[in-house]
Amino acid sequence: MAKVPRRIGILASGGPAPGINSVISSAALKALDEGLEVVGIFDGFEHLMAGEDVTRVLKVADVSRIHTLGGSILRTSRANPTRSEEDLQRTIRTLRDLGIELLITIGGDGTTYVASRVAEASNGSIRVAHVPKTIDNDIPLPRDRPTFGFETARHVGTGIVLNLIEDARTTGRWYFVGAMGRTAGHLALGIGKACGATLTLIPEEFACRPTSLETISRVLEGAILKRRALGAPHGVAIIAEGISGLLDPEELASVPGVQVKRDSHGHLRLSEIPLETILKRRVQRALAERSDRVTIVDIPLGYELRSAPPIPYDIDYTRTLGFGAVEVLLRPPATPEEAQGGLVCLGPAGRLSVIPFSRLRDPETGRTRVRLVDTSAESYLVARQYMIRLDLQDLSDSGSLAALSAVSNLTAAQFEERFRSTVVKC
Repeated sequence: MAKVPRRIGILASGGPAPGINSVISSAALKALDEGLEVVGIFDGFEHLMAGEDVTRVLKVADVSRIHTLGGSILRTSRANPTRSEEDLQRTIRTLRDLGIELLITIGGDGTTYVASRVAEASNGSIRVAHVPKTIDNDIPLPRDRPTFGFETARHVGTGIVLNLIEDARTTGRWYFVGAMGRTAGHLALGIGKACGATLTLIPEEFACRPTSLETISRVLEGAILKRRALGAPHGVAIIAEGISGLLDPEELASVPGVQVKRDSHGHLRLSEIPLETILKRRVQRALAERSDRVTIVDIPLGYELRSAPPIPYDIDYTRTLGFGAVEVLLRPPATPEEAQGGLVCLGPAGRLSVIPFSRLRDPETGRTRVRLVDTSAESYLVARQYMIRLDLQDLSDSGSLAALSAVSNLTAAQFEERFRSTVVKC
């Protein structure tokens, strides 16, 4: 009787990111090479937690040429089986019924947590290798290595914003561009620095003190006036959507048309908080009160980036990660912590590494730790140096203050009083 091959499952969860198909391809080809049967699981954990078999056995012909494609041939969803013990146990039973003892999950910080809980709750019967992906770049990988998909998203986003910069110069208007990034400002800052945006605002620079829509809008208003004092009536501001998470939910809910909701992982649904639109209206209203009119166009940027075809960097990177995920699952664990699996990444010198799930947990919240932008590091300080935004010197130098008050319809004293709070850094 022919030996029944071991089964390995592959699924993608959370938002799309360029390179998912490359991970699926690389992992499936490696697993098939090792004599495993590869099961593609559709829509993340959605059907597993419902006890449903929505899968497909993957062959070489299904995956051999998908590594250059954006999106996910297995689709994806944000279904979260850890919201209840019943959903979690049903997920594990479904995997066992499918004969899957090895599982590769592809996802961000939320999926990392789900993967760790599935591994724990299965009591070793299902070993999980998690491949970290997110265009937010907020998973704490060794040596600040980016999460896959980030470099492609930054590349595509930079091209889009460069076009907006030229349009702003041509038409004499401003653009407020909202960039994805639920908690961290890596994507916004990466795009802004690469394209030379007028300024970029990220949550990390406001996290040290209570903030408000008024604070953020004053920073933008001040940048517009400083840019005008320097002789340019146009510009582009990139605003990280994660700033919404620092604001009082009641203040956001008071804005007409805004609904403050949370997803299955407990995160704010930032896509329903049009921060760039809210700030545009506030800045225009503040300027109009002084008979000053500026054309501002608000543009959300993010969905255009998530399913873009991966650039060569991300293809190279994800082929290694997909291969590595199968290697990790098939080799004997190096430590007791690795027995359940872990997060697959590249360590020093580009060597394959696995981080046990337990080391990724925040000891206070129990959730996956989040990597934030270090505002004391050179990469941020250089980006900040080339932004046009008010600083303390603008308010302390009489010549600069006179130029700014002249373009703002305010006296020097009024200008200083209005904008002094915006130049205080953490």
